[in-house]
Amino acid sequence: MKMLKYSFGLLATVLVFLSSCRDSVEPNIPYSSFDNGAYLRTIARTSTTFNFFELGASNFALTLEAVDKEDGATVDNVEIRVRHRRLIPGVGLEFTPANDVLVKTLQSTDFQPNDQSRFLRTSFVVTAAEAIAAVGLTAADIEGGDVFEFRLVLNDKLGRSFSTNNVTTNVAGAPFYASPFQYNVSVICPSDLAGTYAFDALETFCGDTFSGSTTWTAVASTAGSYTVSDGTFGAWQSCYPDTWGSGNVRISDACGNLTMSGTDKYGDSYSMTVISSTPEVLTFEWVNTFGEFGTVAVKSNAGKPWPALK
Repeated sequence: MKMLKYSFGLLATVLVFLSSCRDSVEPNIPYSSFDNGAYLRTIARTSTTFNFFELGASNFALTLEAVDKEDGATVDNVEIRVRHRRLIPGVGLEFTPANDVLVKTLQSTDFQPNDQSRFLRTSFVVTAAEAIAAVGLTAADIEGGDVFEFRLVLNDKLGRSFSTNNVTTNVAGAPFYASPFQYNVSVICPSDLAGTYAFDALETFCGDTFSGSTTWTAVASTAGSYTVSDGTFGAWQSCYPDTWGSGNVRISDACGNLTMSGTDKYGDSYSMTVISSTPEVLTFEWVNTFGEFGTVAVKSNAGKPWPALK
């Protein structure tokens, strides 16, 4: 009993100590240069991609929470900086400009109280147009797969700055802090080609022509990639006959540029060349390394026209 009373008394003492220190102890925020400071907790990533097909309507948008010893009141301003990044095959990464540039500044007055936390919060939006102009490019210069690197710099009223150059891995990556200070915004090309389509086989390696249907199934692990139900689009069945079976051929959509890859059950690989594309009909030629080929006209479904494809 004596031990139980002692344990309870110790627990109560600890709880009183912790509750009394809540607002008097500065948050321990480890930086490479400071033991204490401020950080920007990511509350919501409202928009972190640019749509290549709709750059004019795309933006980068976050909701942030300023955490410091004064519940966010030590923040003087936050710089939002950006640079453009592109991977050049066989060369490496190309940055425009070499160092990031200022695109927008948040003032201390932009951080306001909220009903979910004691810390001040702010939400901001940087349009794709603003980011493109800031790095000295135009919309015509942008390609699918490009990345805009946004870096935040928090300047406090004590003359200190916090950003990627002094943030520790714990602050940047731990879920509690959620303060990476850098956000990579990719230029993506949304693709929605999954479905079952009617087609006409206009030409085959054996001279047959016919009509049929093809099913394109989205590959969950690879955006813009679709397995096709029959890489020969019925040509084997019509010309031999033979069945497609375990073949694995895909059509990939990279910003409207269609390619075909994969092999059939005999190990022969496939490729394609788009002949023409309208909202109603996509016409292309497929070939494989065995020498088989065909030309098919795939019809769009009602209410779902083909997008601009190459």
